[in-house]
Amino acid sequence: MHAWRILDLPSCNSVTPTIWRNPSKLVWCVVALLLNALLILPVVAQTSDAPASSPPRAPRPAHRRLTLDDRVKALAKTLELSETQQVSVKKILEERQQEMLRIRTDASIPPGGRIDRLRALQDQTVYRIRAILNDEQKKKYDPLAVRKVGPAPDQRSVEDWIKATTPK
Repeated sequence: MHAWRILDLPSCNSVTPTIWRNPSKLVWCVVALLLNALLILPVVAQTSDAPASSPPRAPRPAHRRLTLDDRVKALAKTLELSETQQVSVKKILEERQQEMLRIRTDASIPPGGRIDRLRALQDQTVYRIRAILNDEQKKKYDPLAVRKVGPAPDQRSVEDWIKATTPK
């Protein structure tokens, strides 16, 4: 057995067109590949050719999430916000953060409804921020523009892909 093939699933050893037509087989192949990757990392780390005298490297910090202050500073720089506007934007973002936490932890909201409420909250936040901006700043600030852009005319949807790959 090769060091890279810890889990040996016969159906995943070769990629054939039948795997792509059978979604459950494809899912199991992806799971097997992920497990192989997760299980091989400790083996590779133990058998690395790194000299024993080299000091261990410090772990790299994970991606740091922007704080509210970072977001306000970025908006202040991009939109040239006054001090009063910065205070107002920070207050709006703090309120949004609290409401997002409430929506995420509210067990009475179904998952689909949660997404709708989070989108509505995002829209409301954008409108509240736009209300404190002057006309020049409003021209620069339109985070909802991404939603307005539709798919390209020749772009296929996930449903089209499923229909094309599902055996009849």
